[in-house]
Amino acid sequence: MKVNIAESNADFTQEIPFAFTVLPSDIGAVADDYTLEGPLTVEGKVIHTGSCWRAEGVIRCEKSFVCDRCLKPCRESQEHQFSEEFRRAGDEMADGDTNLFEGDLIDLTELIRDTVLAAQPLSKLCSPDCKGLCPVCGADLNEGDCGCDRYVPDPRMAALQELLAKK
Repeated sequence: MKVNIAESNADFTQEIPFAFTVLPSDIGAVADDYTLEGPLTVEGKVIHTGSCWRAEGVIRCEKSFVCDRCLKPCRESQEHQFSEEFRRAGDEMADGDTNLFEGDLIDLTELIRDTVLAAQPLSKLCSPDCKGLCPVCGADLNEGDCGCDRYVPDPRMAALQELLAKK
C-alpha cells in the first residue's frame, strides 16, 4: 500500500487521492480473539504541507467475534479514521516520533495495521447493554429473566448478617 508522491514535490497543498483493498492477513492485522472478515478498504489522500506529507483517510472493515458476556457470535462494521505525518529520511525536522520514507513512495502498510489493531476495544460486546448469562443456570439474560436467585451478599457485611440471623 504505497502512494507515489512524486507529482506533489513541487506543488504544495496538492492532494493525491488513494484507495486500497487489502486482506487483514496480508498486513498482519490478525488477533486471537476476533477476526476481521473480508478485505479492509482504505480511502484517503496525501497532502504536501510544505514541511511534510500528511496522509489522512478512513479504513472500513467487518469484525466477527464472540460476545464476552452472552457468548453469542457477533459481527459489526467498523470505520477508523487516521491522520499521520511523513517526512523524508534525513530531514533535519524529523524526530523519533516521525514516520520516515525514502524516495517518492510513502508506505501506509504499518499505519493501516496499527490503526486497525489499536482501535479495537478491550471488551467485545454485542451491545453496550448486554446482560450476559445467569451465573446460576447459564440462561441468556438478554432473552428474559430466568427466575434464579442471583443475590450475592457483600462479604464485608457477613458479621452483621450473622447477628441478624441469631435474632
